[in-house]
Amino acid sequence: MKIKNKFSMTFVSRSANESFARACVTAFATQLDPTLEEINDIKTAVSEAVTNCIVHAYGEQIGNIYITAELIEPNSIRIKIRDKGCGIENIKQAMEPLYTSLGGERAGLGFAVMESFMDKVRVSSKLGKGTTVTMIKNISPRFIANG
Repeated sequence: MKIKNKFSMTFVSRSANESFARACVTAFATQLDPTLEEINDIKTAVSEAVTNCIVHAYGEQIGNIYITAELIEPNSIRIKIRDKGCGIENIKQAMEPLYTSLGGERAGLGFAVMESFMDKVRVSSKLGKGTTVTMIKNISPRFIANG
């Protein structure tokens, strides 16, 4: 997969930055001429991944969230969202729908939502070191018919 373009950003894990991250990644993705539905899919997946960093990785602490987005051939975006938080003890369990490590009002659907809106989701994590979520969205080629 050849990289056509790339950007990286770092911001602190405050909930006010979730919408900022979502806007930056989707603005970058517009170079691929995605449909509105594809943009909304990316927004939702990025929101879920960033929220997981804020709520689960750092809890009451403030830490950095790192995002790298790459436009890859033929017409896809690869998004990596990484934290240096507490890590995930059991990734398979954490990715099960309705599982939440916090209980309470949390629905436990973050990873399920990411998987439903993106074409590929991979999670890697080390306890005490952090978690990386890598997501790929394939953007449908769009052709304009001459009429």
